[in-house]
Amino acid sequence: MKRRIMKCIAEGGRKILGLLYPHTCPLCGKTTAEEICGACADKLLFIAEPRCMKCGKPIRSDEEEYCYDCAHRQHEYERGYGMWVHQGDVQASVYRFKYQNRRIYSEFYAKMLAEQYGSAVRRWKICLIIPIPLYRKRRRQRGYNQSELVAKKLGKILDIPVDSKNLRRVRNTNPQKKMNARGRRTNLRNAFRVRDGFAPVQSVLLIDDIYTTGNTIDCAARELKKAGVQKVYFLTISIGQGY
Repeated sequence: MKRRIMKCIAEGGRKILGLLYPHTCPLCGKTTAEEICGACADKLLFIAEPRCMKCGKPIRSDEEEYCYDCAHRQHEYERGYGMWVHQGDVQASVYRFKYQNRRIYSEFYAKMLAEQYGSAVRRWKICLIIPIPLYRKRRRQRGYNQSELVAKKLGKILDIPVDSKNLRRVRNTNPQKKMNARGRRTNLRNAFRVRDGFAPVQSVLLIDDIYTTGNTIDCAARELKKAGVQKVYFLTISIGQGY
């Protein structure tokens, strides 16, 4: 009897919360009873072939192997993918996730990453998932690390351990979005450090929200490899165009 009463109270609480805070589509932000509203589901396009064989950005032709960036520079990581091109509703969604406390979006993003790239993660034989860290001051201001939220939920879905402690951001870097390629590289120089005592593994999966030129992933991958990690891959929610 007591268990039944507690269950009824819990269900009632969920209904009240649903009325006070109705579920909204993680892409357009409109109220919906579904995980994602019908309009967004109809127009949501995951990145498909042809795409860059290194970073996974969409490219124009099957005859091309790499996007412009990857064709003109060496990366520290092995390979990676982004789910969606960073524009329109996707760009707005990631903005709300990062800056408007829409932490709940992490569940949707992690589920989509697992569905789209779970087979790739298994093929890469990932031993450990590591989110790209925030500088401590920025994390205090925001209240959370958006990449860590996604990483933890993805790790739970794929049954892979998550380490959010051993890779640290030790410099308070400036936002990358308004910088050119050289400025991005300079901005991130020596920005990450791996803690002493970190036990290296064969392969690591880095999780971040956005991939543009790859400088953030490269800098993190470089430090992990210095610490003994053999291979580094990445997944992101969104990614720039490859042309």
